Amino acid sequence: MSWLKEVIGTEKAVIAMCHLRALPGDPGFDTRKGMNWVIDRAHDDLMALQNGGVDAVMFSNEFSLPYLTKVRPETTAAMARIIGQLMSEIRVPFGVNVLWDPVASFDLAMATDAKFIREIFTGAYASDFGVWDTNVGETIRHQHRIGAGHVK
Repeated sequence: MSWLKEVIGTEKAVIAMCHLRALPGDPGFDTRKGMNWVIDRAHDDLMALQNGGVDAVMFSNEFSLPYLTKVRPETTAAMARIIGQLMSEIRVPFGVNVLWDPVASFDLAMATDAKFIREIFTGAYASDFGVWDTNVGETIRHQHRIGAGHVK
């Protein structure tokens, strides 16, 4: 059985993105609007996606620009707060993606009970945020260390 069938219930899943607005610590974070505004926007997006019939949702810090390959703790903490506040409204399986940090993605998945993550684990890349050389050994050891073997 594929992980899609196991986790989401279908082989051809529509996984929609809930792109979180800029978070505390991000240059684009609006301190006047604050976290409640970010949470309200995420709530609106989540409701629209679920009402549209998606099979799953993935939460991502899409507006944490410019991206980091090792995010700061406030990013993961803010994402955990947002997902935690939305938890009672989430009606579909969900995953997380802390751009571009697979270790933080596993940490967030464990903190929120996300069923899957999306991240790049192998290879070296020249990207819009510089040269990035992944470390699959470090990532998989971290996944094992925190007991996240069930996270797809």
